[in-house]
Amino acid sequence: MSDITRLEPEERLCGAVIYNGLIHLAGQVADDPSLDVKGQMADILRQVDSLLSKAGTDKSRLLSVQIFLTDINDITEMNKAWDAWLDQDNKPARATVEAKLANPAWKVELTGIAALR
Repeated sequence: MSDITRLEPEERLCGAVIYNGLIHLAGQVADDPSLDVKGQMADILRQVDSLLSKAGTDKSRLLSVQIFLTDINDITEMNKAWDAWLDQDNKPARATVEAKLANPAWKVELTGIAALR
């Protein structure tokens, strides 16, 4: 049986959970909700890089990503941050949907799964 490792525990969740060769990312939101959607996404991707690094892996090992936008019309601006960050040789499966987020100031949230090295 594999051990379970929990990264960045908070009151109600962990930032990520490592189990059976995979890292499962909790929903990541911007630290600064006053940013526009592109800025929020860039901040989220910085957090994803940090969590993946703590787990000993990186964005090239992402398997799948789900992105939640409060306004689907923001997809072009969100994609500007995504495209600048994405490992073009190792694109994950991705879904992007419009959703109401827990804090109305958040414009985007991201969750995903990556393989460990």
